Amino acid sequence: MKRVLVFSLAYHPFVGGAELALEEILGRMNPQDYHFDIVTLRFNPTFPKKEEKGNVTIHRIGFTADIWHVSERSLPWQIRFSKFLFPVLSFLKASVLHRKNAYAFIWAMMANQAGFGALFFKYANPDIPYLLELQDGNTLEEVKKRRPLLRMIWPFYRQIYLKADMIKVISSFIKGLVSEIGYEKRLVVIPNAVDTRRFSEPISEEALLFLKEALGKRMGDVFLFTASRLVLSRGVEDVIRALRHLPENVKFLIAGEGDDKEKLAAIAQEEGVSVRVKFVGHIEHNNLPIYFKISDIFVRPSLVEGLGSAFIEAFAAGLPVVATPVGGIPDFLSDPDRSPDTEPTGLFCNVHDPESVARAVKKYMEDPVLTARIVKNAKELAVQKYDWNLIANDMREKVFAPLMKGRG
Repeated sequence: MKRVLVFSLAYHPFVGGAELALEEILGRMNPQDYHFDIVTLRFNPTFPKKEEKGNVTIHRIGFTADIWHVSERSLPWQIRFSKFLFPVLSFLKASVLHRKNAYAFIWAMMANQAGFGALFFKYANPDIPYLLELQDGNTLEEVKKRRPLLRMIWPFYRQIYLKADMIKVISSFIKGLVSEIGYEKRLVVIPNAVDTRRFSEPISEEALLFLKEALGKRMGDVFLFTASRLVLSRGVEDVIRALRHLPENVKFLIAGEGDDKEKLAAIAQEEGVSVRVKFVGHIEHNNLPIYFKISDIFVRPSLVEGLGSAFIEAFAAGLPVVATPVGGIPDFLSDPDRSPDTEPTGLFCNVHDPESVARAVKKYMEDPVLTARIVKNAKELAVQKYDWNLIANDMREKVFAPLMKGRG
């Protein structure tokens, strides 16, 4: 059995797209072949410092606070301080663990504080292969704008990339960003995926009816749905504004929490569509399938997107998708107008263009034949290319095996 050390700023139960991907992949590895030690922040004092979950051991470090959701702009000082210290704290913890476990390779989830922790470890242990995984769809310039300190230490920050023995990215778009930074070693594109069986399996009519009644969905209503962190980069405000250009029976169901929730509610008030916008708060990932099933169209006109697993979840659930052609989305979404020679899997709208969002929604509502064709193609694509079992196999063959080649 080979042991792998993972640096991840967050992990279960704080799961975004990257953390969910990590959890899904690790859970599909044969425990007789691999055991994973994850060094992550503890966040909440009720979380154990060490926790065993199958073939994964979670080591939680850092200060804690009474929080249950992670939001960048509203974190208490203890968590902010822990994030600042994470590169050093994770390196020290990893060094102690390595003396005991002799890791086959290390794996950094994202080029953030976790990447710095892995970089320090690589400096101290140059013979241990280092894998960097990237899922952020922001350009390098946008990263510098969000983290002004990086401009001052940019040559050092680049080493998170350049010292990696292999970089795994989730989309062609992110692959291009890696090339911009000057990385010339092994680069692998393996997308995130979904549990296609869970999102496509039938749900009882009784459960569907109960949720529809709870959310006030009446006969003839059309529910637009989105699930994401509530920040303006997800384009939720553009969908809210699009409601003014759509019939009164079109409502917007929003799952998620985030710092911009109050701003979004204020926009709905300003636009006069508050009664048509429903904020349902944070929904546990296991409970998301039923929200897809009671909805009619998935809409997320993102400004930035590394890949966007929620779009693939909508594919698997049989929900037509409206999205923007940004980041990794064009890897899987083909619009019939933009790519007439390719079987369509969704409709594109423009960035920051509510009327464009409304036009795409109306197209689905007015053309059931096209909608059925898109849903069929998208579902087939999800099953054939974006199932976690396929991705886990690709990770074994295209990432783990090459990294450990020659290490016994």
